[in-house]
Amino acid sequence: MARIGVVSISDGRDHVHARNAGFIQSKQDALVRSLSAAGHDVVAGSELVATNTLATSVAREVAAAGVDVTVFYYAVWSFPHFTMLAADATRSPLVLVASTDPTEPGLVGMLAAGGALDQIGRAHTRLWGAPDDAELVEKIGVQARAASAVASLRGSTFGRFGGRPMGMNTAVANTDQWMRQFGIDVEEIDQYELVLRAERADAGEAAKAREWIEAHAAGVHYDGKKLTPELLERQIRSYLAIRDIIAERKLDFSGIKGQPELTEHFATMDVTEAFLNDPYDWNGPKDVHVTATEADMDGALTMQLFHRITGTPVLFADVRHYHADRDIWDLCNSGQHATWYAARSDDPAENLAKVHFYPEVFFFPAGGASVQHIAASGRMTLGRLTREAGEYRLQLMLGEFESYDDATNTELMRQSTPEWPHAFARLDVAGERFLSEFGANHIHAVPGDVRAELRAAAAMLGVRVDEWSRG
Repeated sequence: MARIGVVSISDGRDHVHARNAGFIQSKQDALVRSLSAAGHDVVAGSELVATNTLATSVAREVAAAGVDVTVFYYAVWSFPHFTMLAADATRSPLVLVASTDPTEPGLVGMLAAGGALDQIGRAHTRLWGAPDDAELVEKIGVQARAASAVASLRGSTFGRFGGRPMGMNTAVANTDQWMRQFGIDVEEIDQYELVLRAERADAGEAAKAREWIEAHAAGVHYDGKKLTPELLERQIRSYLAIRDIIAERKLDFSGIKGQPELTEHFATMDVTEAFLNDPYDWNGPKDVHVTATEADMDGALTMQLFHRITGTPVLFADVRHYHADRDIWDLCNSGQHATWYAARSDDPAENLAKVHFYPEVFFFPAGGASVQHIAASGRMTLGRLTREAGEYRLQLMLGEFESYDDATNTELMRQSTPEWPHAFARLDVAGERFLSEFGANHIHAVPGDVRAELRAAAAMLGVRVDEWSRG
């Protein structure tokens, strides 16, 4: 969860504050208990704000605790200039929350404070309700999770292995814009570094990993040409190599160009990318390291934001085909469909039991294994950060991943590239609109409905949201 600061704003008249202090404190204590019970780390101001000096000092004290979002709480009428001073003392996103107890004018205090912030252009969110209202606590949680995700982007580093792949403009972003808008630095790394490191990687570790894959996967389909034990171990050594580079250069998320240099002359990066995006490998649980195939910068940025909000791996796919007769999209890509998506289980054996490693297809003469499975069914949030005339927008929608009987699955896969991973998605947007307006060939997804968090995060990042639905 997130770290939430709470600062209660009071009336500036001594005699009025003295009368109201117990009431304000009781409301603040109840709100803190509710937020803590929801799993958040709550930092409450040490005093109620009833003077201009306290407005600044208490806000600074809470800000110094490294909160992701700051709640200004209004249980009574509150002097608006206290809010202005407190807001100036913190850089975190602000949520103004009013108590709806009718015995005191908390709503009046919030509206006066919010109007004052509007006048100076300080963005904020307004919420209201009883301190033990589950809906209010969830709405604060949405803002806090979004703020935590946004804060995690600032000061982070993206590792870009290789340059623009195959002339793909949508995979390349402006590094100055990334730093200015998101606070992200880009570390440029030549793919030759990966090749050199892979050649020197621990052969014993690679053999151990290959045997683990062979023991747990639904199948490793060696053909003696495009996929051999040696080629699979080369892909695993690439994973070991990039793990070392990530650790040495302190990379937070990455992208690998792959095509055409590695796929023509070395090996595909499918295995490398899949296990970087997985929450485990043959040595047990590990952190997800978001990695975009084709060094897709905006794809990786989308994935990192989605991951920071949900904590789960993030799906990456081409929008390969629309089956109009079924209203189903085949989201299929030779790249990093993390094996976790095969069953979305905490047990890697359960996921890998649904994963096949097939010889790569004609696109990739260097060979290696593709990581093939059908993504498990369920409600998904899908979207991507794209750019229109240089300005970012978040194109966002709900969908359902579906899976069918073996014959239907096989027939649908056969119509595109059966050796690659697939997610069969029913999107909450008309096919004609999607194809007319979506701003890239890559799309990303996470389980569940996290649109509220993504809307909030986009607002904090200065990104407009284009949200699609059939309604």
